[in-house]
Amino acid sequence: MSLIKVGIVGYGNLGRGVEAAVKLQPDMELVGVFSRRSGLQTVSGVPSYAMSELESFKGKIDVMVLCGGSATDLIEQTPMVAKHFTVIDSFDTHARIPEHFENVNKAAKEGGHAALISCGWDPGMFSLQRVFAESILPKGKSYTFWGRGVSQGHSDAIRRLEGVVDARQYTVPREEYLDQIRNGETPEVTAQSGHLRECYVVAADGVDKAKIEHDIKTMENYFVGYETIVHFISQEELDKNHKGIPHGGFVLRSGESTEGTRHVVEYSLKLDSNPEFTGSVLTAYARGIYRLAKHGGTGAYTVFDIPPAWISTHSAEELRAHSL
Repeated sequence: MSLIKVGIVGYGNLGRGVEAAVKLQPDMELVGVFSRRSGLQTVSGVPSYAMSELESFKGKIDVMVLCGGSATDLIEQTPMVAKHFTVIDSFDTHARIPEHFENVNKAAKEGGHAALISCGWDPGMFSLQRVFAESILPKGKSYTFWGRGVSQGHSDAIRRLEGVVDARQYTVPREEYLDQIRNGETPEVTAQSGHLRECYVVAADGVDKAKIEHDIKTMENYFVGYETIVHFISQEELDKNHKGIPHGGFVLRSGESTEGTRHVVEYSLKLDSNPEFTGSVLTAYARGIYRLAKHGGTGAYTVFDIPPAWISTHSAEELRAHSL
């Protein structure tokens, strides 16, 4: 069996998550990591290369897994790399997905390659569940809840405030809404009303904690509109209890097949490590986009376009015998 040769672009938490996931796949081989940082030492010992060396690996790497951030990295890197390689990314700025898709589609078609965008758990696995449930129960209402989990962007925004030494912010679903939906009800829920934001903050000595709390709760695009709870704790307590990157969430649909006959579909994730699970999803779907490319596919695709059998290491016969 020839191994699928994988490259990683970007080596933060997500890149290391992909690195760990590739090691578990029997049909994959990690060729190298590409980074803007020089002299990078990888966890697995696989070689690291400068971004300027990327194109010299044409024909030596089957799928490039892009692990940069959505705000500034992927929006530029994915189209650039898709001109030269089959690629996959986890672009998660939902409002810009149509724009990103068009840019990547154009670049990938020009290069004659296939590209899978916005693959992870949301967008990605949650997206699939929404489509499944809405297709099966066309009369109904869908809900998505995130957490309880660390929001890295919100945590970073708090850490940038004057007087803050360190911080973690958790997005927390409101259990009362989950209970109502599970009971077959269809409440009106927004992202703001369905979640609260819980902050654990280490403040510098002698600073005005009331001002820090006020600055957090009035931060536009982050906390305004949400019920926000702020806890001030020591660095030791934060290091002990809040150093991980857990996350997860729920997709639910409450619907009717006939009048008064209700059904509730629920899909949930509870993740010890957001980047390691996202890396695992990317790695499985790297197999899918590799197979689609082998079938002649070019341009941009999403998880909706990849048959489930194509992300599995099992043959069609094995899947029918053991998973059907």
